[in-house]
Amino acid sequence: MLFTWFMLGGFIFLFAPQKLTNKFQLTFARTFSWPLSIGRGISLATRARLVTDSVPRREFEQLKSHLANVTQQRDQEHGRVEQLSGLRLRADWQRMNFALADITLSDQLPNVLVINRGAEDGLTKGQYVLGDNSIIGRISQVSSRTAQVRLFTDLASKIPVKIAGLNVKRVMQGTGSNTAKIHQLQIEHPVRKGDEILAQKEPGFLDTPMKIGRIALCKRDEQNPMVWDVTVEPVCDIKELTSVVIIVSSP
Repeated sequence: MLFTWFMLGGFIFLFAPQKLTNKFQLTFARTFSWPLSIGRGISLATRARLVTDSVPRREFEQLKSHLANVTQQRDQEHGRVEQLSGLRLRADWQRMNFALADITLSDQLPNVLVINRGAEDGLTKGQYVLGDNSIIGRISQVSSRTAQVRLFTDLASKIPVKIAGLNVKRVMQGTGSNTAKIHQLQIEHPVRKGDEILAQKEPGFLDTPMKIGRIALCKRDEQNPMVWDVTVEPVCDIKELTSVVIIVSSP
């Protein structure tokens, strides 16, 4: 019944003459002028307070930029902690220490990276360097605050390796074109494309064998059909790396 009466009242006001509705509106405004004025005053006071509490746009942009910088620094440090913590959680690596470094130059010299860590950070020539948890090369030159990393794909790089699943040790040499070769691997050893290649344990530099690459091509050597022609490629895309991890041996 209440809903019906309201509906009838609504239709009456809808079809009533405009003069009548205008008089009703003016009567309503005079009757409730005091509470309406109070509400208007509260609204203006709130708006004035908001204007007073606001800051200039330039200062706002400065604060916004500062917040973005702080957030970026926090995320970067968080990533560093996660990366180093993830490495330390590996039981086989507990005897080794690690130093994180940023790549400052990667395209000036072929198969060479320049990093922002040096002798002051405990780096020495010959230490292994990781990219995405796989070995990508070794420290070749060290200054006080920078160092050079010779990738294992460099023509002058020679690293003792073994094939995962086989107790066969060989030397892997870079080709200078983003790959490396394993020499003198007899045809009797079963190897195939995709097999993992591990850098051998080396006292003072590497306490446990670690992944360094995978076989990209395996075929009989054309000059000597009794041995394999094995081509190894890096596990990660080295060109996309922005930071590396250096294995620093414990005292």
